[in-house]
Amino acid sequence: MKRRRMLNGLKAAQDLGDYADVPVLPANVDPQAHLSRNTVAQPFWLICGKDNVLAQLSGTAVVHLKETSVLRFSMEIGDHVYIPAGTPHRIVPTEEGVQLRYKARVPGLEGVAWYCPGCDRELHRVEWDTADTISQQAYYDACAEFNDKDTLRHCEGCGTTHDPVDLTPFSAWTDIAHSLEAEPTTT
Repeated sequence: MKRRRMLNGLKAAQDLGDYADVPVLPANVDPQAHLSRNTVAQPFWLICGKDNVLAQLSGTAVVHLKETSVLRFSMEIGDHVYIPAGTPHRIVPTEEGVQLRYKARVPGLEGVAWYCPGCDRELHRVEWDTADTISQQAYYDACAEFNDKDTLRHCEGCGTTHDPVDLTPFSAWTDIAHSLEAEPTTT
């Protein structure tokens, strides 16, 4: 998706896969807006190294949070949710929707984590520096690793095994990563 100075987010999102997190403003704009169209639950808990804000453009969703005094926030059109740095969070749409995530132009460290569906113990976490790794590629690689190793999905605490991630709705991640890698860098 080509970046634009102005955008019609709802129209542009029609071509995106779930949790695409595509930056849509010129590359030197800070904060940067990242667009996603979401139809299924986020397959992991996202952890951003810097504060970010989610804005609901269409549809509805519930944002689940860990390690905060607020553990869930229901989002309707026009709602914004502030997510403090380091807070694991997961978006679960209640109907198809489009969201913007505002985050720093240089987001720094990011990561994903999975938690046991039985006892909520952390099962596996992958972190990366966005200066070296495109997040969409890291999402795909982390999910593939989680799927490939049963030991990462098995909880030592209660014995529950987390289901593998169905990567079908997220097939655009690698294409997005390749297009972002091909962009000229700006400072």
